[in-house]
Parts: sequence; C-alpha cells; structure tokens
Amino acid sequence: MKYFGAHVSAAGGVENAPLNARKIGAGAFALFTKNQRQWVAAPLTPAQIDSFKANCAENGYRPFQILPHDSYLINLGHPDAAGLQKSRQAFGDEMKRCELLGLDRLNFHPGSSLKEISDEACLALIAESINLALEATSGMTAVIENTAGQGSNLGWRFEHLAYIIDRVQDKSRVGICIDTCHAYSAGYDLRTAAACEATFAELDRVVGLKYLKGMHLNDDLKAQGSRVDRHAPLGEGTLGIETFKYIAADPRFDDMPLILETPDESRWPDEIAQLYAFAGQPGPGK
Repeated sequence: MKYFGAHVSAAGGVENAPLNARKIGAGAFALFTKNQRQWVAAPLTPAQIDSFKANCAENGYRPFQILPHDSYLINLGHPDAAGLQKSRQAFGDEMKRCELLGLDRLNFHPGSSLKEISDEACLALIAESINLALEATSGMTAVIENTAGQGSNLGWRFEHLAYIIDRVQDKSRVGICIDTCHAYSAGYDLRTAAACEATFAELDRVVGLKYLKGMHLNDDLKAQGSRVDRHAPLGEGTLGIETFKYIAADPRFDDMPLILETPDESRWPDEIAQLYAFAGQPGPGK
C-alpha cells in the first residue's frame, strides 16, 4: 500500500502536525520536531508527547508513515572539532525527541566538507556521527537523504551513501531517503519509466533498496546534473510527471512515507490525490 503525504507544519506544537496532515488528505507526513533553523529547543513536554501520539493514533498514522527531518544547521561531517561536536549534540537531541514521540526514523542531510577536508574524511565523520547517535538511542533508524550536490554537500552520489552505510556498525538501524529532485539534479535520469528502471537498478546495486525508508517526491526547476536544489510542483519542472507515475505504480515503494516538498502548499491536497490516483488506490478516508 502507498502512503503519500507532505512535510507539514508543526507550528504551535508537534501535536498539530498529524492534524495538519489529515486536513490535506495525507496518508503520511514529515515534520520538524523543533525549529529547523535553531540549534536548541525547549524539551518536549509530557502533554505534547501524549497529544502527538493520540493525534497520530486517532488519524491513523503509524511510525512507518512518518518521516521527521532534522535541523538544517546540523553538519555531521563538519571539519572543525567544535562545529562537529555541536552538530553531533544537536543530532543526538533530535534523535531522542523522535524516540520520545514514538517515532522510528529521522531523516537528515549527511553533511558538508566545507572544502576543508577530503570527501572521504567527511563521509567517515558522518558515519562516526551516526554510530554515536545510534549508541545513545534505541529503536531509531538514521535515514540519510541524498542531496543535489550544491557546494561542498556530500551524499549526491549513490556511492557516498554506500560509503557511509558501510561504516555504520548497526546496519539494521540505518537507511536512506531518495529525493527525486536531488537525484535528478545530481545527474541521475528519472524522466521516463526506462530511466527510472536504470536509476533504481543502480541504486539497488550500489546501496541496496533494502535500505530505502522513505522518499521525497519533488519535480525539479533546474536541468539534469545542475547540482542545484530547486523544487517544482509535480509535472511542472524539468523532471516531468512520469517519475511520479512510476513510483506510484511500483510495489518496491510501498509501506514507507512518500513525502511532497513541492513549493506551493495550497496544491498539496490535489498533488496527493493525483498520486493516489496514479497508484490506483483511494486516499485516506476515501
């Protein structure tokens, strides 16, 4: 079964996220458990935790349908020792927040070398950071998101993801999230069913589809291989609509959160309904 949704607001408290997801007909959702542009947040209160769990249960959202995202400030491959420690502490805190909320995964961008260390050294630091976070939590999976490769950001090649996973000690608690816009901007073709077949075959060969724990469904404003991250509404970018028809119809992408991050939130209900139609599946409550 497919679970389509979007990255919804948690303004006013994390307990509002599942309510906002239900309003747009989502069968899955993503959220930030704290302000994504701040390092530190107030601890979650018992009342917030209870309300979040109750709202998820009431609206039919189980942990595998939810893909929380960490702060954009975190760089788990930071070349500076102080910056690395700050990022590791913040990431560990976000993992624990998710654990308290009863969630089972945390999506994150792997990190950046800032052009101060080699890619390999940065990737090794990222893997070490993941190991430390997993040691400090239980039941949580660290989900590495592929990037578009802007600047010195790593994770834009499937080989980068494989390099990190190879160095994670508990491979049962590491996964990946593939963003369609990022993959296309990084150079992977997804414009046709044949192109999708080839790209996902390469992903399976290099990384392993068994690690796939969620996807971000976004069209692309930029050209293939641009290494620039600019999302577009479904079917209105350079990627086109065939990618999303392919994903909707392929059972390999069942039973995981498939999340829109397209730029016009007012269109999310229609985009979600369109994806469910492509899957030949009624949306939640239909």
